[in-house]
This record gives sequence, structure tokens and C-alpha cells, in this order.
Amino acid sequence: MPKKNNECCSGATKLIFACSGAADVGALSDNTARKLTKDGIGKMYCLAGIGGNVSGIIETTKSADKILAIDGCQIACTKKLLERNGFNNFEYLLVTDLGFKKGESSINDGNIEKIYLKGKELL
Repeated sequence: MPKKNNECCSGATKLIFACSGAADVGALSDNTARKLTKDGIGKMYCLAGIGGNVSGIIETTKSADKILAIDGCQIACTKKLLERNGFNNFEYLLVTDLGFKKGESSINDGNIEKIYLKGKELL
């Protein structure tokens, strides 16, 4: 089975944690993480497991070579959950910093692509 991009050559583990909140910007974050995973850029991982302090998820995250946190809005739930559990060395992407507005952003391929390109750059 061929290796995906996040495993190529270095065997590096790249984990992606994303907001999956009820707002449109949360849905954009979630869909972007899923696309990055589908394309082999990284692996979407369970943010609820971080919040729930699930030992296996915490240990896997500790061993990751790179982490990307994607938040939909300035409330920054993803960032706060990671930091509360001792993770401070991660790339950070805030969807509203890319010009999207909570409650006013369409969930479509073009918008997901814009966030995806920034996420890909960070990983």
C-alpha cells in the first residue's frame, strides 16, 4: 500500500484538530480537516478525546511530529483544549483571520479550498 504524503520518507505523524462547532465557520474548519486528511496531508484526530483527557489520544498526540489546530472563530475552543492539556507547540489556523465571518460564510468547495491551502502550507 503506498504511503500518504504525511508519511512519506520521514514517517512523520501530522495530526489535525478542528473545531466542529455549530456555526458555519466551525463547519468550514471541520470540512477542511477532513479534506486535508483525505488528501494525505495529515490525519484528522479527535478533539473530544483531548477535551475528555482520553489517555490513548493524549499519548498519540504527544508523539505527533506536527499538530495543526483549526478554529472557526475567536472563541478558540480547539486552541484552548490543546493548551489545557499541555500542548503548546502547534500550528494554528483561525478561519476568521482568512476573511470569513461567523454567521455569514457559505460552506462550499471554494471556501473550503481557501482554508485548505493555508492548512496545507502550515503542515
